[in-house]
Amino acid sequence: MPNKFKGLGVAMVTPFTSQNEIDFPALERLVEHLINGGVNYIVLLGTTAESVTLTDTEKQELVSFVVKKNNGRVPLVVGMGGNNTSALIKSIHSFDFTGIDGILSVTPYYNKPTQKGLELHYKAIAAETKLPIILYNVPGRTGVNMSADTTLKLAREVKNIVAVKEASGNLNQQSYLLRDRPSDFLVLSGDDGLALPQMAMGFDGVISVVGNAFPKQFSSLIALSKAGQLPEARELHYKLTEIIDNLFVEGNPGGVKAALNILGIVDNNLRLPLAPVSEATYNKLKSLIDKL
Repeated sequence: MPNKFKGLGVAMVTPFTSQNEIDFPALERLVEHLINGGVNYIVLLGTTAESVTLTDTEKQELVSFVVKKNNGRVPLVVGMGGNNTSALIKSIHSFDFTGIDGILSVTPYYNKPTQKGLELHYKAIAAETKLPIILYNVPGRTGVNMSADTTLKLAREVKNIVAVKEASGNLNQQSYLLRDRPSDFLVLSGDDGLALPQMAMGFDGVISVVGNAFPKQFSSLIALSKAGQLPEARELHYKLTEIIDNLFVEGNPGGVKAALNILGIVDNNLRLPLAPVSEATYNKLKSLIDKL
């Protein structure tokens, strides 16, 4: 079951029109761009999708649209997280998961739960769905780090918790995860700039931001790393390093939306409180993309 989440997954942006509505023609272009670029699966309604600014109706419309356009070509994962466990369970019950292969669920943010609270939260939501769940640890955004011990306990005790997206940036913590995980539990990178060293450590793939703009290059990097062809993977890593840094210099998804705009795939629109990157960052990205 978890094998479909190996390799390159892309946390897809949500294109918006100048009227601040979902841009469905651009969304279709982006889906084709990703699939033609060789991604292994697509993640909808993650952080990069500005999902916290989407209404429940918009979320369902976006997912249903992508399911139709994807037509079963690659697996699809939907982000379903929150800091109110009972409200999240209600959202899971009311959502139409037709055509969806898994759920990515971020640790509860802002309330700063204990490790026991994290364990009970994930056990509660896992009991309400038969879909496989990918845990998401990103303490830089949520204010809480899920320890290796907590992740491993969930991996061992909950059948449909099948993977973790690890974005703590703590390679030592991640080493314990890799050493002690069940054989069928996946460890996925949540940091594009660390993907190469993490793949060398034994990670199973990455859920990427830069993959929105450069799916061919990044899917090649991950595939080469997975095959042990590290010298070839390093060359791609070095070519993308400065681009990745500049994609995040003014936050995500501002940088990657600017890159997609430069590539002619989506308009450079974000919903408040996010704003497009500065002219200086946009021009820097354009220069780097032209070189690539």
